[in-house]
Formats: sequence, C-alpha cells, structure tokens
Amino acid sequence: MVRVPLTPEQIEAGRRLGALLRETRAGRDPATVAQSAGISPETLRKIEMGRLPSPGFGTVVGLCAALDLPLDTAAHVWLGEPAG
Repeated sequence: MVRVPLTPEQIEAGRRLGALLRETRAGRDPATVAQSAGISPETLRKIEMGRLPSPGFGTVVGLCAALDLPLDTAAHVWLGEPAG
C-alpha cells in the first residue's frame, strides 16, 4: 500500500497539534506521559516536534487523556480554528 504524501496544510496542522501537546505537557516527564498514552517516548517526541504530523486517532485520544486535554481542543487546534 502506498501512502499518499501529506499536503503542506496537513503538515502545518501536525505542527500546531505538536506544539499544543508540548505546551500542555509542560514540565511533566515525557516518558511518563507517553506510557500513560500507550506510546513510546520517541513517538511523543516526534509528534511534539512536528516530525509525525498525522498521528493515529487512538494516539491522539490517548495523549489527550494522559494530558487532561479535551479532545475537541486538540481537534480545533489541528483544524486551525479557535478552541472553544
């Protein structure tokens, strides 16, 4: 199966999401957050740095739960809309 390249808009959306997650994580240990979300610390780092701009839905749900971040806030940020 060939994966379709992401558009520039999707890449930018991933950067926005990564920045939100990094900001929300603040001083919390990345390994602890990753474990709580069911992902590896490396995956968390890639998402936060925008190197994995299109994480799976389950990954985003797990991260939002681990960070006490409302899923709709993450969705609005990914879409480039004001949260709320």
